[in-house]
Order: sequence, then structure tokens, then C-alpha cells
Amino acid sequence: MAEAHQAVAFQFTITPEGIDLQLSYQALNQIYLSGVRSWKKRVSRMRNSVIKGVYPASPSSWLFVVIAILATMYMRSDPSMGLIAKIQHSYLQPDTGDCSTSLTMVSALVFSTLLWLSLILTLRFCLKLLLSYHRWMFEQHGRVSTTTKVWVVRLLSGRKPLLYSYQTSLPHLPVPAIKDTLTRYLESVRPLLTGPEFERMSELANQFESTLGNRLQRYLKLKALWATNYVSDWWEEYIYLRSRSPIMVNSNYYGMDFLYVTPTAVQAARAGNTITALLLYRRKVNREELKPTRVPGTVIPLCAAQCERMFNTTRTPGDETDVLQHWQDSEFVAVYHRGRFFRLWVYRAGRLLCPREIEFQIQRILDDPSPPQPGEDKLGALTAGDRIPWSQMRKQYFSSGVNKRSLDAIERAAFFVTLDDEEQGMKGDDPAGNLDRYAKSLLHGKCYDRWFDKSFSIVIYKNGKNGLNAEHSWADAPTVAHLWEYTLATDAFQLGYTEDGHCKGEVDRSLPHPQRLLWDIPTETQVTSSLAVATALADNVDCHVFPFREFGKGRIKKLRISPDAFIQISLQLAYYRDRGGFCLTYEASMTRLFREGRTETVRSCSNESCAFVKALEGGEGAEQCRRLFRLAAEKHQNLYRLAMTGAGIDRHLFCLYVVSKYLGVDSPFLKEVLSEPWRLSTSQTPIQQMELFDLKNHPDFISLGGGFGPVADDGYGVSYIIVGEDMINFHVSSKYSCSDTDSHRFGVQISQALQDILALLTPETKTASSNSKGPAQTQSKKLL
Repeated sequence: MAEAHQAVAFQFTITPEGIDLQLSYQALNQIYLSGVRSWKKRVSRMRNSVIKGVYPASPSSWLFVVIAILATMYMRSDPSMGLIAKIQHSYLQPDTGDCSTSLTMVSALVFSTLLWLSLILTLRFCLKLLLSYHRWMFEQHGRVSTTTKVWVVRLLSGRKPLLYSYQTSLPHLPVPAIKDTLTRYLESVRPLLTGPEFERMSELANQFESTLGNRLQRYLKLKALWATNYVSDWWEEYIYLRSRSPIMVNSNYYGMDFLYVTPTAVQAARAGNTITALLLYRRKVNREELKPTRVPGTVIPLCAAQCERMFNTTRTPGDETDVLQHWQDSEFVAVYHRGRFFRLWVYRAGRLLCPREIEFQIQRILDDPSPPQPGEDKLGALTAGDRIPWSQMRKQYFSSGVNKRSLDAIERAAFFVTLDDEEQGMKGDDPAGNLDRYAKSLLHGKCYDRWFDKSFSIVIYKNGKNGLNAEHSWADAPTVAHLWEYTLATDAFQLGYTEDGHCKGEVDRSLPHPQRLLWDIPTETQVTSSLAVATALADNVDCHVFPFREFGKGRIKKLRISPDAFIQISLQLAYYRDRGGFCLTYEASMTRLFREGRTETVRSCSNESCAFVKALEGGEGAEQCRRLFRLAAEKHQNLYRLAMTGAGIDRHLFCLYVVSKYLGVDSPFLKEVLSEPWRLSTSQTPIQQMELFDLKNHPDFISLGGGFGPVADDGYGVSYIIVGEDMINFHVSSKYSCSDTDSHRFGVQISQALQDILALLTPETKTASSNSKGPAQTQSKKLL
């Protein structure tokens, strides 16, 4: 319909007297305004390129240098020490009189510009050296060295940066020494292996180091000299894009709405504000108006490269590998409702529609009574099943005609929106169970009512609750969490709603209707088989979400312990009680202190954490257990620092393995390391923009965070978010098919472990663990 609306701008008829040309000036004006918006964006990008190109200096500093040079020359002094005259005689035509004066001025301008560029390069080099300094991370709290103090002052003295101002000044990720990596690896697996097993692994590692390892390391160092980041491109390709299994559950992850609050119960209104907030965020990204993300609690910038593909991006399937496609801009979003797909234009004449207008358009979709076309209702299942059938289907049925045009509309959309016909959230007589169903709905839905290939999909439920599902290959969870924090805060506190729950603003009722996408789906397509694969996968996922309210980071920090270390050691204790042993544990850490950095693994199961758990469970004295706990916490923090500063284990070993495959050589050591299962996969969702949420005046606006599916068939996936001072929200996942795992049982173990460790560290405090009722009963009562 939008195409038909634009077509009337320009009509003509052929008559005996000639061609009768008719123009719609209103439509042409809208075309003109759209062009103006496009050119404004181009000019803005050019301006930002200049500003960030000379950062930490400013473009106006060029004028200061020119004036300073000319003023010095006016005072009969030559600041260039003869270079200006040399430029004039060597590169410009010498002359006499006024022309000679003009040439001298031109030579002075050339010299000033060269001097200015040299100063910029020097400043950028110094900034890169500053950002390469990571010793501050290893200093004890309250004992900051003089070097670090001077370094922080210098880092703070720069101008106000744009989103990408620091990009070219960030250091490259270093390649660790192979001996250091192997030593740390053997230390990490020592508590998981018996004596003979450890001896065998040590022998394999030594053999690898003395033979193949150094050869592979040389290739890796060569790549590190040539590439911006020696890990990220291989990580994106081989871990994500080359995977042929379903990305639903296995790769994609989800984010939830507020725990206690739903700003409006009107589905269309919530969609209007959510879509508007996301597009406002996109505008900030395009204009680079977002502040660079920093290490929490510091001024240290993090790489912002992952923001580039946040919008207008989709993952397209291939037979051997998928491809990430990104478009520069998109003026519409794709919407799914009850088996129908729509294209919703969110700009008109270069103007972003207001929330009330988007609500009006969404309501039109909700009120549309037309049924799905044959094969349309479950079409999204293709993105939820195995990748090879989807790739073959795409080539066979979506490479031309009406199917290609409709598929392009979905893939080129800014993002995907699902108007779900169910209600979700912590509601009704079973709030705990409803939270679990809410998580499963966001993780996989009905397996066909999401478009899992999009960079992210927004889900708006019938009762106004919302959430998102994000594809993993283009970015990691902190980047999406930053977007989602802004969206929730802007929706609730900036855009707001009227008293009757509708969006604010006026409606232009002449807006063209959302465009229904058309399909011609043959009956022999693989939609049914893809849906069967996805449904089996979804039905096997056991999700459990619970808010832990007994205490939060406030109590933990009073003990002078890192909250993350406290939680990770509690997870080790919980797993030991649940499974009777220890396992290889994955905790995601970031390497965004480096350019194009993504993640590194913190192997949270250490000798120290295992020693503490064994001592506690073995009934050793409280003082000895407290000592061992603090050693374990310090060890965990050190492992986290090493991972963040490029001295991790797993990405280095992964890249060595990739090089070995390119060279066509086999390494028994690398093969065994890369095949080890992560039975406990964990991740913290950080709150990065606390200034957006006033928990003091609005304590109910608490984020639930997000989660992901289990990594191993016989393991757990655990995500947690530390909210405020007194709450930690947990997301636990496992598979029903494994009789040894149970997400609810593990959730109870986590709660009990947290309380037991706090009781150990604060013996004078009466905690919930001393009560006769178990933590599950306590939580259930509080939820009700």
C-alpha cells in the first residue's frame, strides 16, 4: 500500500493534444523532505568522521595553530626553522611582490596544517599508550599507585568524545605467550582430573609446546600484526556463523521487562512507545551521540564496534556458513501478528512518527481481520530449525518474485516486532511459574512467531508486557543490554502514557495502512520439518527464573568481597551439592578494552574454589572455611582481570586450533581441549546506565535481566543480574532430557548456597538459612 501511495505523486495521460502531466505537490513535497533527511544524515556522518578523526584534538584547534604560526611570523620570527621557506621554494612557484607574500601565507598554512596533523598523531599515540596501561586493574582497592593516579588524570583531560572517538586509539589484543597459556590451562583443569588423568594431560601439553605449538604461535602473531583483532573474526565465523544447528535456544538469548511494573496494559500503546524508544536509540547511534561505554565505575572506554550492526541487520543462511548482512538505514519495521507479516513505515516525509501515530498503526494491524495466506502463519519456523534446510529453501523459493520482495522487507527492516496474542509476566495465582513461562516464551515462543535471524526481535504481549530475543553473532549481551536499558527507561520515564494507558501525541489519520506482505509458499516446503525440529528443541528446555531477595551486593560489599566472586563461588557450592562434584565452568568476560574485542572465558572452577567447597561440605572449622573462601574470591578476581586484559586461556587455544586446521595438522592436545563440555555456563548481565533508573523514588522499576539456553546437554545455563543493593535475579536453564539436571532444584541450591556462605562470613547475623523453612518456600511466599 505504501508503494501505491507514493505512485500517485506522478501521473500522466496521453491525449491527441500530447502528454497531460499531473503532479501531486503534496507527495512530491514528502519526497523532497525525505531527501533532505537523507542528506542531513550524510552531512552528519561526514562531520562526525572529521571530529572523531582528530580526537582527542578538535577541528577548531587547526585554526589556533594557524593563528599562532602567523602571529609568530608577524613578530619576525620563524617557528618552522626554515621549513616554510623550503615549502615555498620547493613546492610553490617563487615570485616577487604581493604574490611572494601570498605564497608565504600559503606556505605557512601548509606548514601549520602539517604541524597540526603531527600533533594529532602524537596525541593519539599517547592516548593509545594510556589505554594500553592495565595495571590499575590489579591494584588493591584503596591502594592506588602514583602512576595510576597520573594516568587517570591524563585520561580524563580529553575532550567530550563521540561514540566511536576512542576506536582507533584502543590497543590491539595481545597474543599471550604459549607457555603462560598452557600453564594456566593445566592449573584450571587440575581440580577436575584424577592424578593419572592430569599426568596424561600435562604430557600432551608439553608435547604440544615442544612440537606444533610454537609453529602455530608464529602464524598467530603474524595475524595479530596484520589484523585489528586476532580473535574476533574467527570467533564470529566458527563459533556462530558456521554452526549448522538451530540458533533458537542454542545461540539466541532474551531480555525481560520490568519485574513488578507494566507501564500500560494497552498492547498497541506499549508497542508504540517501545518502537519509538528503539528508533531514538538508533538515531543516537547514527549521530554518534551516545557516550562511549566505560568499564563500570571507571573512566576507561570500551570498544563500541558492536553498535555498528545493531539495527538493519539480519543473519542469512548458507549451506556451509551464514552471512551477516547490514544495511545503512531502514525506514520501516517488520511486524508479525497471528500468522500475518506486515511492513510498518515509521517515517513519513523524513519525520519519525510520534508514539501515538505508531500506536495507531499497530492498532490497525491488531484490528486487521484478514487470515494468513497459505504457508504464511508458520513461516518463521524456518529461522528456528537447522540452517541447511533453511538455506536450501531460501535459494529454491525466496530468490525471486513476491517471496523475495517480502523476505527483503523483513531482512532489511530496522528490527522485527511480534504482537503476541498471549499474556506474560509475574501475574495470577502462580507468579513463580509464570516467570518461568515468560522466560520460555521469550527464548523460543511458539517457534514460528519470531524471526530469529534478525539482530533482535521485540515481543509485545497482549497485556502490555514486552521483551526481546537477540541473535548472538553480531554482538554480545552487554551491547544489547545497553540498548534495552535505554528502551525501558525512555518508555517509562521519558515518553510516558496518558491516564487511560495510550501513548501521548496527536494522530495523522491520513497515514497509509501498514503494508501486508504477500507470499506464494508451495505446499512441499520444509516449514513443517523445521518446525518439528524447533518444537522438539523448545519442549526440551527447562527454564527457571527467580528473584533472590534475601540480600544483595550491599551486604556482600560490606564484607569487602566482589559480588561477582561471591556469586560464582556460590554457584560452585550449589553445583557440588546438586551433582556431587565439580565441572568445567564458563563465565563470560569481555575483552572490549581492546579494539573489536568480544569475550573471554573465566574458568571459575579453580583449585581455590574447590578447596573451599570441600572444606565447607567436609565440616571443617568456620575460620578455616572463611580463609579459604577469601583465597578463592581473590583468585577469581585475578582470573577475571587476566581475562579482561588479554591474558585469558580459551580464545588463544581456540585460535591455535583454527590455525592448525588451516595448516591441515592435527593436535591431540587442542582437539581434547576444544571438545571439553562446559556443564556450567554462567554470565552476569551488568546494569550500565543506573542514572536512567531512580530506584530510590521508583523502587518497583526493577529489571529482570535476561537469560539463555543450556550449553551442554547435561549442564546448566545460569545468568544473573545484580539489581540495586538488595536483589539478585537469576535465570537457570537445563534440558528435560537429562535426568541429572533440574532447573528448579538447582535454583533452590543456588539460594541455599548464597545464604550459607553469607552465614559463614557473618556468623553473628541470623540469616534465612537458620529458619526451618527452606529457601524455596520462603521465595514462594514472597512472590505471592
